[in-house]
Amino acid sequence: MSFSELVRLLETNGFRLLKEKGSIRYYTKQGWPNLVRVDYHGRKEIPTGTCHAILKSAGIQKP
Repeated sequence: MSFSELVRLLETNGFRLLKEKGSIRYYTKQGWPNLVRVDYHGRKEIPTGTCHAILKSAGIQKP
């Protein structure tokens, strides 16, 4: 999965971009207590462990 695909997945699950500082993006969702941090690198592939950690912090099951 690329970073762009991950961001699209977050947005389809109701997350919105809250703030951005350099390549680090923070996403939030109404009713979700935590911010989800994504170190955005465009079309590059996300390491498997990093992808699982981001999805877990967002409460999303891997498709």
